[in-house]
Amino acid sequence: MFISFFNWSCSKLDTTDIGGDLLPAVDNVKTFDTLLTINTTQGIFNDTTIVDRAFDQALGFITNDPLFGTTKADLFLQAKPNFYPYYLGGSGDTLNGFGAGIDSVVLCLKYKGFWGDSSRPIHLEVREVNDFIFRDSVYLQKDINYAPTYGGPLLGSVDVDVRKMSNYVKFTNGRDSVNNQIRIKLSAAFANRLYAMDSVPGHTTTNAFYTDSAYRYFYNGLAITTSGSSNGLMYVNLGDTATKLEVHFRRKNLGKLDTVYSSLRVNTVGIPSSTAPPPSNVANHIVRNRAGFPVSNPSSNDLYIQTESGTYVNMSIPALSTLSNRIIHRAEIIVEQVPTDPIYDGIFTVPNFLYIDLKDTGTVQRWKPIYLDLSPTQLYDPDYKSGYPYYPTNGVDYQYFGGFQRTRNDAFGNSIKFYNFNITRYVQQLITKHTTNYDMRLYAPFHLFYSQHSSSYIPFSNNIAYGRVRVGSGTNPNYKLRLRLVYSRL
Repeated sequence: MFISFFNWSCSKLDTTDIGGDLLPAVDNVKTFDTLLTINTTQGIFNDTTIVDRAFDQALGFITNDPLFGTTKADLFLQAKPNFYPYYLGGSGDTLNGFGAGIDSVVLCLKYKGFWGDSSRPIHLEVREVNDFIFRDSVYLQKDINYAPTYGGPLLGSVDVDVRKMSNYVKFTNGRDSVNNQIRIKLSAAFANRLYAMDSVPGHTTTNAFYTDSAYRYFYNGLAITTSGSSNGLMYVNLGDTATKLEVHFRRKNLGKLDTVYSSLRVNTVGIPSSTAPPPSNVANHIVRNRAGFPVSNPSSNDLYIQTESGTYVNMSIPALSTLSNRIIHRAEIIVEQVPTDPIYDGIFTVPNFLYIDLKDTGTVQRWKPIYLDLSPTQLYDPDYKSGYPYYPTNGVDYQYFGGFQRTRNDAFGNSIKFYNFNITRYVQQLITKHTTNYDMRLYAPFHLFYSQHSSSYIPFSNNIAYGRVRVGSGTNPNYKLRLRLVYSRL
């Protein structure tokens, strides 16, 4: 009898999709569930996102996304010596004997990943930046709308096939090899001009390598731009040691000519130290063109979420304001992908993470973190009035709060992605203490920013511009955006 009772009791428990909590079974006697309608509208960010030097930068061109339009991402950077006065090789080596001289200069970028259609190569072109403001404003970080002027002769170009990035490439006569690195050989004219700036006494009268300020007057930086019919974005990391400007040159070693190289790097440190030069200037210019595509004029049943710099969804749940007091076992917002075309859905994959925050009160539109549910083990205060941080110190507990992409089959047998958000404690507080029923914002952030509390950005778990998804609205008959409540009456 005991074993039978134990087995029956276990069958009356329901496990939630989020976290490891056990939910009582919905028996409609003591425990009930209901779905609350979420009112939704589409929003598009007027984006001022800043991609810090230390984060992965986007580089590429999406020319054919049938839902979201085009995206073009260009990159601007300065590669610098790591000490001054700078010299190539060892001190005094550059002029060491007859035959010494420049061999080539190669711009190298550390490849970190890809999003989009990998079957089309991405065409990259390198030119010089001719904007002296970019050269001198290294402490003023630029948002994605900024692009310095550039021009002049083409320094180099390459078609990158991301499917081959794991293959090793050999250089320096086969002595060195590397993979997951984009390599663009620059022109001989640029190589000769760079080599002539070595600070070895007697080598040149300009000595651009003598100080950082002199070097910045030698060149403003490099522009890496995209064009052609590619259909994806690459991601490169500028702080990685594999990102550099390789200067290959010949020098005499033990009486014989040898080819070696020295590297100029992108200094991603924000504040210079006694041993480091000022940071390199970097700008990741990202342009979205959504005109004429569904995202710019969605139907009442569809919503479009594009990872920052992108789009968002406004949400409100009026029914929460009129609920009687009760015990909330689970309050869970459910977001489901509306399948479009299996090929394009497979190419342009969904964001890895979505996020929900609250629309703050006041005449100035601003936002704040959701109360209580971002992390159950960390105290935080979205209003920043109690002495606790306004955001959990260790970030979002995704296993509890949710927001990460998952997969299941819909009612029609299609494989779709979906997201769940656990807002149980927030809803319980709202019902019990009659706190404000805030409007919400659903989006795929690259970072979080709450200007009323801090001028600093909080990194999030998505790469810039990585992912997009069409989801059902609050009126979609098959993929309805909804709030599920599991509760007991008092």
